[in-house]
This record gives sequence, C-alpha cells and structure tokens, in this order.
Amino acid sequence: MAAGDYYDILGVSRNADDTEIKKAYRGLARKYHPDVNKDPGAEDKFKEINEAYSVLSDTQKRSQYDHMGHEAFTNASKGSYGGGGYGGGFHADFSGFGDIFDFAGDIFGGFGGRQRGPRRGDDLLMRIEVTLRDAVFGLDRDIEVMHAEPCSACDGSGSETKKTKNCPKCGGSGQIRQATQTPFGNFVRQSTCDLCHGKGKIAEKPCPKCKGSGNEKVRRKVSVHIPPGVDTGMRLRLEGYGEAGDHGAPNGDLYVEVHVKPERGFSRDGDTLLTKIQVTPAQAVLGTTIDVTTIDKRQLEVKVPAGTQGGRKLRISGEGIRKRGRPGDLLVEIDVVIPKHVSGEQKELYEKILGLEGKKKVTGSGNEKKGFFESILGG
Repeated sequence: MAAGDYYDILGVSRNADDTEIKKAYRGLARKYHPDVNKDPGAEDKFKEINEAYSVLSDTQKRSQYDHMGHEAFTNASKGSYGGGGYGGGFHADFSGFGDIFDFAGDIFGGFGGRQRGPRRGDDLLMRIEVTLRDAVFGLDRDIEVMHAEPCSACDGSGSETKKTKNCPKCGGSGQIRQATQTPFGNFVRQSTCDLCHGKGKIAEKPCPKCKGSGNEKVRRKVSVHIPPGVDTGMRLRLEGYGEAGDHGAPNGDLYVEVHVKPERGFSRDGDTLLTKIQVTPAQAVLGTTIDVTTIDKRQLEVKVPAGTQGGRKLRISGEGIRKRGRPGDLLVEIDVVIPKHVSGEQKELYEKILGLEGKKKVTGSGNEKKGFFESILGG
C-alpha cells in the first residue's frame, strides 16, 4: 500500500487534470517498472505508483479520496479478523480495478498476452447500509464475509508435499501453441494451458483438502471503520481482504460500498443537515424561542426572529456532517402552521386583527393598501 499522499507519489498538484496525471504516471511507470529497474525497492515503488494512479485516474475514486483524505480512504480497516458466520451480500466486482496497465504493451513492447508471475487475487465488493446519524459521526462495524484464502494444509501451494513440478501439457510455459496450415501460410494460435491455468506448474501431489487449487473458502468477521462524512456510493478499501491470489501472490482487496439510509426528520445536502420546525402564526409574527432536536437527540434553543416567513431557514453552525474534522451546519426550516380549527376566543382575536387590517380583499391589482400583516412583515 502506498505510504504517502497519492498526489505526492505522482508528483502532481491537487488541481492536476487527467492529462497531467496520466503523463506523470507513464513517466514514473517507465522508470520504476521491475522489468526495467532492478534497484532494491523499485518494485514497491512501482506498486505505489500504480495504486496512486488507479485512484486519481478514476473520477469517482478521486472525489472520494479528496473528500475523506488519504488515511480514511486507504485505512478503512486495520485488519481485525475473527470468527463468525456468513451473513451474505458478498459479490465480485471487477469494474475499474484492472485497467491501470492499458498502455503497458506500448511502453514495454507487449506481454504477448501472458501475465508475468503469480496472479494477484480478485477484488471483491460488499454493500452495507448505515443510518444518516452514523454517516454524520462515523462508526466501527463488524461485517461477516466469506472468501478464498490460501489452503491451511498446503500453505497455498496446492500440493500435499508443498512441492510443484513443471506442467507436462505445456512444458512449464503456461501456454499452449496450436499451428494450423492455411492457404495463406501457417497460423499459430496461443492460449492459456487448461491444465495449469497459465501457471506453468502443477502440484507434485494434489492436496486432498483443497484438491490442488491451493485455496479454501473461509468465513471471517472483519472490523471496518466507517469515517464521518461518508455518503451513498462511497467505497472503503480493505487491503488484502479480497480473494486469494496464486501461490506467492498477494490477495485482492475488499471494497465496502456504503448506502446511507434516510433519517426521520432530517435530510442531507452535502455537508449540511436540514430539518423542519413548526411555529404558529403568532410566534412567526412576534418572534419566539424554540427547541430544536439535533440528529444525536440533543435539544438546542433557537431564536425565531419576529416577522419570520414560512420557509425561512435558520442556520446552526457545527451541527451538520462531520468531514475530516470540519463539521457542516444544520439548517432549520420554519414551517408556519395555519390552524384549521380555532376556539371562540381565538376566533374573536383573529376577527379583531382582520378588523385592524381594514378587511381588505386581495384583488391582485397591486393597487390596494397594505394590510396589517404586510405592514408588520415588510410585504
């Protein structure tokens, strides 16, 4: 995993466009590719460069990275593993995770269609739901997953003796070549060996537990840290918690996609929370103090100024979405409730107000005199 900020790794500014990011990546990839650079640490540097580019070249991932920061984005889980049953909802998702070598053939003369070395494990995607309150403050959650890990009996080698031998079908090349004679000459077709699956090696004696695959399905409980400020569609990466790779290759990653459920009485607009409070016409005209319940059930006193119109929003600073230590605001929308039924005394008072207004009828001509409420509320 990359040790520093992705922008620093590629040597670009945070405002760099796609062209600048791609240019920086190509230059660094040429310099540190293991086939070109044999210096110690070059391979690790090459992995960091690819990791940085895989995020910054993807619009959605880059937005999430900028939103949550490097540490929250890359360390969604510290790797707490435990036992537990399988809860379901586990899906494979390969979209956007394997396209960072698209130009490798142009740089290094092509790989001839064969992947070099042991293949890394597949990435996985799991979707979870959190409440809006959890999205505001963040939380740690245990999730149950089931994935492939290296077989515990053969250490992932697939061999009971933990030894392998050259594949007899492809001779250790991992590829099968088939020549066909045509009127235009010989046509050679190359495909992955179906016996060793391109590895070039097979088990000396297949492991009885994993039947030579080198992997076994296990159930695990993983502790995930969901940082404050997450929003629907954001993905948290748990490095190494995906499917097992070939023997000697790293596991894939597990991506946890978050869906934020609605919270009764609250809605969200970016880092701002919104809620509504009802007041009577008299409170709106004369002003009042109301109690507003925050999303974590605290009570705050808010002053409603005299002459407040329905739909006006009062701002409470620091009571919104927490994001990277900077909380947003809470907007309280005023809803002036007109009573459908009034008592005799209330009716008399409203009739008195109507009399003070001069019982003017609204004609829509724009020439009538201002009524009582209009003069007080400023139209």
